[in-house]
Amino acid sequence: MKNKYPKIGIISSRGGHLFQVNQLKAWWEQYPRFWVTAPGGDTSYFLKKEKIYIGNFPEQKNLINAVKNFVLAMKIISREKPDILFSDGAGIAPPFFLIGKIFGCKLIYMETYDFISFPTLTGKILQHFVDLFLVQHQSQKKFFKNSKYWGPTL
Repeated sequence: MKNKYPKIGIISSRGGHLFQVNQLKAWWEQYPRFWVTAPGGDTSYFLKKEKIYIGNFPEQKNLINAVKNFVLAMKIISREKPDILFSDGAGIAPPFFLIGKIFGCKLIYMETYDFISFPTLTGKILQHFVDLFLVQHQSQKKFFKNSKYWGPTL
């Protein structure tokens, strides 16, 4: 029997990305979920009672870790069977979102708060196939034509 609540996979780098997703706790804490992130003090602090998978880092512009993250995404997504994948970046998101798309997950991406002068590489990649692309500044809409304004998490 399918759970009446959607299961969410939250894919996030550490630092500011993780901090921003933590600001959405009132949303994600009401659903069954798991995380894919990097180990560190902030991960331990914010996610001490959460189910966590550790991705391969550094993830940005690292082809070997990108391939490892594709393999990891196949394992985790086939095991967890999430309904939704959510991320605000960074380079860990594209491998998981591509595999998630294949598995039929709904994909929600939120462009990170502090990129208002130019778009992130992750945002430029993911905007083409996510189901919902959120921005936190109205000025980010010029880079992402099909985005929806969410407002700042901070």
